[in-house]
Amino acid sequence: MQSFIPDTILPTTVVGSYPAQPKRTLNSLFDPFHAAVVNAIACQKRAGITIISDGQVRGDMIGTFASKLPGIRGNDVIGRIMPPDQAITVKDTAFAVKQHPYVKGIITGPSTLAHGLHLSTKQYRNRDELIPDIASSLVVEAQGLARTGAVMLQIDEPILSTGAASLDLAKKAISTIAQAVSIPVCLHACGNISHIIDEFLKMPVQILDFEGSVNAANLASFSGKELQNRYIGYGIVDSSSPVLESLEDVKKRLWAGIDILGPERILPDPDCGLRMHTPDSAYAKLSRLTTAVSEVRHDLNLGKI
Repeated sequence: MQSFIPDTILPTTVVGSYPAQPKRTLNSLFDPFHAAVVNAIACQKRAGITIISDGQVRGDMIGTFASKLPGIRGNDVIGRIMPPDQAITVKDTAFAVKQHPYVKGIITGPSTLAHGLHLSTKQYRNRDELIPDIASSLVVEAQGLARTGAVMLQIDEPILSTGAASLDLAKKAISTIAQAVSIPVCLHACGNISHIIDEFLKMPVQILDFEGSVNAANLASFSGKELQNRYIGYGIVDSSSPVLESLEDVKKRLWAGIDILGPERILPDPDCGLRMHTPDSAYAKLSRLTTAVSEVRHDLNLGKI
């Protein structure tokens, strides 16, 4: 199996978000977040991340998308959900693509969006009925991200591990989006997915991403499973804590993943986004990640397995 990025074993990536604050200066009157986008991209590059994001600096994962979808006002669904009138994250992703050869586009998944909204209309009887319309509405955004030159599209569905969302509906919604683009699609889920591993493996995507540093059961649940040609985004840095893990601990997690998954299919990353960290903490986490990966790459090249 060839590495996701040719000639790069264990290509590193991020789940997406990076700490940011809008700049209130004369130069930022038209776009107070642009400087934060520039900084997020620069920090990821400087840390040595292979596949970066735009930093997702403009808002939280629900509001960023819900605020642009007709039929939603604030967090309230007030009518039929329709495709956005204009692109949501495409501009920032396109900017990132101009700065770095490998970039992922990211959207919040339909199930997670549906469960983050309140029903204030009789158009829908329950959240499950929202999901197909949200999926259809996000297709335009997904296609726009694919056209930027992004190397993958990531769909964030943290709700899947909670038991609150229908996995069958989630699968259908993800398929709606995945079938509309020609680039590889990644599904990211937070939390403990070991209890849904069989359903997780049936999701119609090329890359599955999960947290591995605080949920060891997640990695163990992949043991003996048929992964076909899927790649695995494997979290080896704890994004829930500001404490910087030791280099040896991060390397041990990566070696554990290699033992079960093999080095060719792993994309090492943090467990989740780093939005809630301080800038120094976020950068330290990414640097620790890439240093650990670099040392493991070296050992792999020397045959130390």
